[in-house]
Amino acid sequence: MARRDVVFLLDGSDGTRSSFPAMRDFVERMVERLNVSEKGDHVSVVQYSRDPEAHFYLNTYSRKEDVLDTLRGLMHKGGRPLNTGAALQYVRDNVFTASSGSRLVEGVPQLLILLSGGKSFDNVDTPASSLKELGVLIFAIGSRSSDSRELQKISNEPSYALSVSDFADLPSVQQQLFTNIDTVFVEGTSSTTTAIAEGRRQRRDVVFLLDGSDATRNGFPAMKEFVQRMVEKLEVSENRDQVSVVQYSRDPEAHFYLNTFKTKEKILDSVRGLRHKGGRPLYTGAALQYVIDNVFTASSGSRRVEGVPQILVLLSGGRSFDSVEAAASSLKELGILTFGIGSRGSDSRELQRISYDPNYALSVSDFSELPNVQEQLLASVKAVSIPITPTSQTVTADYVTPRKDIVFLLDGSDGTRNSFPAMRDFVQRVVEQYTIEANRDRVSVVQYSREAEVHFYLNSHTTKEEVLDRVRGLRHKGGRPLYTGAALQYVRDNVFTASSGSRRLEGVPQILILLSGGRSFDSVDAAASSLKELGVLTFGIGSRGSDSRELQRISYDPSYALSVTDFSELPNVQEQLLASVQAVAMPITPASPTLTADDATPRKDVVFLLDGSDGTRNTFPAMRDFVQRVVELFNIEANRDRVSVVQYSRDAEVNFYLNTYATKGEILNTVRGLRHRGGRPLNMGAALQYVRDSVFTASAGSRKQEGVPQILILLSGGRSGDNIDTPASTLKESGILIFGIGTRNSSREVQRIANDPTYAQSINEFSDLPSVQQQFISSLNNALGQVKPMTPTVAGKTDYHTSLENSTLSSPCKACRRH
Repeated sequence: MARRDVVFLLDGSDGTRSSFPAMRDFVERMVERLNVSEKGDHVSVVQYSRDPEAHFYLNTYSRKEDVLDTLRGLMHKGGRPLNTGAALQYVRDNVFTASSGSRLVEGVPQLLILLSGGKSFDNVDTPASSLKELGVLIFAIGSRSSDSRELQKISNEPSYALSVSDFADLPSVQQQLFTNIDTVFVEGTSSTTTAIAEGRRQRRDVVFLLDGSDATRNGFPAMKEFVQRMVEKLEVSENRDQVSVVQYSRDPEAHFYLNTFKTKEKILDSVRGLRHKGGRPLYTGAALQYVIDNVFTASSGSRRVEGVPQILVLLSGGRSFDSVEAAASSLKELGILTFGIGSRGSDSRELQRISYDPNYALSVSDFSELPNVQEQLLASVKAVSIPITPTSQTVTADYVTPRKDIVFLLDGSDGTRNSFPAMRDFVQRVVEQYTIEANRDRVSVVQYSREAEVHFYLNSHTTKEEVLDRVRGLRHKGGRPLYTGAALQYVRDNVFTASSGSRRLEGVPQILILLSGGRSFDSVDAAASSLKELGVLTFGIGSRGSDSRELQRISYDPSYALSVTDFSELPNVQEQLLASVQAVAMPITPASPTLTADDATPRKDVVFLLDGSDGTRNTFPAMRDFVQRVVELFNIEANRDRVSVVQYSRDAEVNFYLNTYATKGEILNTVRGLRHRGGRPLNMGAALQYVRDSVFTASAGSRKQEGVPQILILLSGGRSGDNIDTPASTLKESGILIFGIGTRNSSREVQRIANDPTYAQSINEFSDLPSVQQQFISSLNNALGQVKPMTPTVAGKTDYHTSLENSTLSSPCKACRRH
């Protein structure tokens, strides 16, 4: 049965108010012709003007009747300006995802139908290109007021852009659209999914990057056979698919390049003759950079500048000893689609970060099981391999150049009417100092008084001239009172986001420059704290009417708050600001935020480390139930308690990190679904070191640098096969409170690991956990009651007394008394 994931993106701006019913009717007629069912076609509808809004996702409805009922009730959104670029980025990041029902990785064709009634106020090129690279086929329909060239640029092919005089004429192009869709999407078998018809020949440049370190010696023959089977499925020839193989451990080594062999037979002969490289440690980051600099290049046969899809298939059997972030980010920016396959020894989170999309990361227990994921990988590769519009040659070195995302937040209230020209001139002069390009510095400007208003987003303009033109045209907003807190929250939720052009997840520094001429009428603390936790570096500049202490609290560091008597004196602090921004503008982890009133609330970061070895197979359900009961007593929120669960035997594996979930329901659902890991021997020392290096970190959600208590709860059912003393000591020196529960086989070891022998409980077996739960909770409460702040305290507070009793981790009767 043919299957499609179809997303309708509708212009809901003020300009389409009268024609919106015709657009709605058109979508209804289209849906009537689709085969909507769980295993058939899936549909989503998104409406946009200044901001996009999803009415329903691809996995919201599985019956045509439900989709049609919702469509009939659609109301026009309204609003302006029309930001089509931001809307395209939104559907890429939020709708064409597995969590929203997209079946892209299963090879199901992805289709976007855009109805736009006007010219976009922001840049559409980058998000449109990003959708095409993901494998989404875009069809666009415009009206008299639309920009036909813009719609052709957005569409995969100029012929996929249709036009009507008015949206009331949509029935006249409906059949043509359906014909185009049916022509383009040819449903194949499981091994040949989406094909592009109309004579367009698919071409791919495929690079296999193989872990050849000592740890994969036994698994290497299976890896080699996997590559052979994949190559068998490709159509290798000079004008079709090209293949390269690279092996790495400490250093990478190219066995052959994309232009070395022109026939499938020669490639297969070379693959059969591959010898395991060996060596350690495993430097995956360096290997990724190597393929960027030496394999995905024109001289090595890459056809990237011709628009040929570039695919990297990584097989990694362990965690990298060097950082993978910069190289993985460079691969994504070059448009290289990276698929990562890991085994039991790999770090699944690392593979997700390396992969072009987290859904492109696959996992097997052992490389001998690679045939189990072969079809899934092949379907994914073929689904995304849609020839894209050739791009201009990009110099790789460009991606190691410093990059910044800079947002100016300007006080446009009545109090700054006279000084607004000086603020505008200041923004112009600062922008002049930056290198504005899509892959270098990006700029956004927001003005606020009672409400915040975006003049343009980080992805609206890609040249300095465009940005400066918009800045010169800025008009004072006016209005009162001044709600700085709401404005800070607004930029956090609407501007420092991927859909608005933020590259925070790629490690690009996020900078906010606030110019405020008065004291805020609302609280700024929660929003300022939220920006800091996000890693946004806020600089505040105030005038005579501002509250200097308020600006210091808002700024990422008090020293980042500057002051002038009047905004006409802004040139006096310009150099100081630029120097400060330059000094901090490097990918960093938030180090020591200033505590605000929000931080006085009791908070905890709690990691459960569970023995998942063969010896706990029968008692694992009891351990899982214990975790559930303890989590039930926490106050789970992003700014309150956070929880992570790690399971270990020979190796450690994260089930979820401290920042994976922000609600108790999500955590409990995941805990209920935990499966016993299995394996031996039991390496508790390695597991303790793992949680220190990979879980109690800012990138994994730890708030240690903010003074939030760090708690490790260890459940161990046997003696460790490795040394526990050094990693336990390292955790304690890091300020982590370790509590442990052991059985008769492990109790003495657990006492050595715990911060204090009283923090260790002993039971005969894990089915006895309920009998020590209350005693365990009391120990936690007592210990946390003595926790002192690790960072400056809130003004007026002399103690950061955090007890679990105050955090609802107490007996039911205490909870009742509080109510």
